[in-house]
Parts: sequence; C-alpha cells; structure tokens
Amino acid sequence: MARYGKAAAKSVKTAMHREKRGTLKSGKGGKGGTVTSRKQAIAIGLSEARKKGAKVPRKKSS
Repeated sequence: MARYGKAAAKSVKTAMHREKRGTLKSGKGGKGGTVTSRKQAIAIGLSEARKKGAKVPRKKSS
C-alpha cells in the first residue's frame, strides 16, 4: 500500500496554505500564474517533497 512520509504531508500542508493566501505560483521558478486549484496545490506540494527526498510514492505511469 502506498504511504506518504510526514515530511511529504508537511510539504503539502504548506503548499495548501500558500494557495489559500494566493502566493502559490505554478511553473518553473514560480513564473507561471497563481494557483487556484486545490488539486494543483497538492500536486505542487508532492513535487516539492520529492525534490527534498521525502517519502512519496512513485507517480503512476499511464
């Protein structure tokens, strides 16, 4: 069963908070638009967690 580490959960939590505040940006280096979607905020949080080396299950390949 896929499990997420505590560091991953913290990263998603901060991303969600930034999305609510309106400071979360998409794209490389945050040069894209402001994120308004809840799903997109979660995806960004998980992506940041992966870069930090947190325990995050692999992306599903279609």
